Amino acid sequence: MKKIMLQIIKFGLVGIVNTFVSYITYSVLFYFGVSPLICNIPAFIISVFVSFLLNSKFVFKKDESKEERKWWQVLLKTYISYSFTGLFLAEVLTALWLNVIHIENYIGFALPLFEKFGISLTPFELAGYLAPVLNLVFSIPINFVLNKFWAYRQKNKTDSETEKHTQ
Repeated sequence: MKKIMLQIIKFGLVGIVNTFVSYITYSVLFYFGVSPLICNIPAFIISVFVSFLLNSKFVFKKDESKEERKWWQVLLKTYISYSFTGLFLAEVLTALWLNVIHIENYIGFALPLFEKFGISLTPFELAGYLAPVLNLVFSIPINFVLNKFWAYRQKNKTDSETEKHTQ
């Protein structure tokens, strides 16, 4: 239990870095007039690679008593895992927040706060910046489960040997 809690904490710290990289990429593109739905794509590609590097080194370390992982398979599975939440789910949720729920109608009260800091935004612009933050509530737990139990999973050496003999 202690090991999983430590992994969750480390995954959260990597997630903060990953979120920062993703959000900065998204925000820069959005600032230059790119559609919010398009901004997610390069933000995804860059941030998942950073996440793969950090998770491999700090969170889901290799267990030498288990079967060796191939880095390229882990990278591919990491992209597939994050594709579900970082592309598919993010696109669906972004469309939900902006085109169905219209969160810009509910966040206008925050605009004067930004104006106090010299930041002038329309309600839609604020909603566009807020959407990826709201998406995190759903994507973080799903990402942890997919990464821990699929992308970075290592089979026991005896399990893989048994599979080889049964084939």
